[in-house]
Amino acid sequence: MAKISIELIQQLRERTGVGMLDCKKALEETNGDIEKAVELLRKKGAAIAAKRGSNVTAEGIVHAYIHPGSRVGVLIEINCETDFVARTDDLKNFANDVCMHIAAMKPLYLSAQEVDPKFLEHEKDIFKQQLVDAGKPEKIVAQIVEGKVQKMYSEVCLLNQTFVKNDQLTIDDLLKELIGRIGENIKIKRFARFEIGAA
Repeated sequence: MAKISIELIQQLRERTGVGMLDCKKALEETNGDIEKAVELLRKKGAAIAAKRGSNVTAEGIVHAYIHPGSRVGVLIEINCETDFVARTDDLKNFANDVCMHIAAMKPLYLSAQEVDPKFLEHEKDIFKQQLVDAGKPEKIVAQIVEGKVQKMYSEVCLLNQTFVKNDQLTIDDLLKELIGRIGENIKIKRFARFEIGAA
């Protein structure tokens, strides 16, 4: 096994925010391949998120973000298990990044489960009509509509959106990485975006 340099460990730590020891272990497991180590740490974060998903999140923060120019503002509520985690820079930085993302990407809903059923049906009807007008066979229309709905979720649902600062991650991936790093359940509870002149 190749010796893992401190520089490589530091590089992985800067990319993931995970502790030095976990970075060293991940690099050892992947024989010093930094890309594979990043992927390994991401999977571990997702596993911790799944394990802790049912833990009660009664603590947290409300974070406010005002975009430069003071024409767009975002409020977000993020819940966690302990007040200790609520006060950490990790949680505050995550909240700020997500607020900045919301300011830029204008999500309408938090998750696919929260999409208004009337809005969803309206969009499905439009997709179906477009496909019928394009002469698509009836038997594949439902499949194509489902694909278009999934794509729509990635545009209108915060957790499904590609993170504005890193197009390799969705907001959900970013959340799972934070859960993996901190080791307790964290949830984005709700958000509100305000823009001058917007309805």
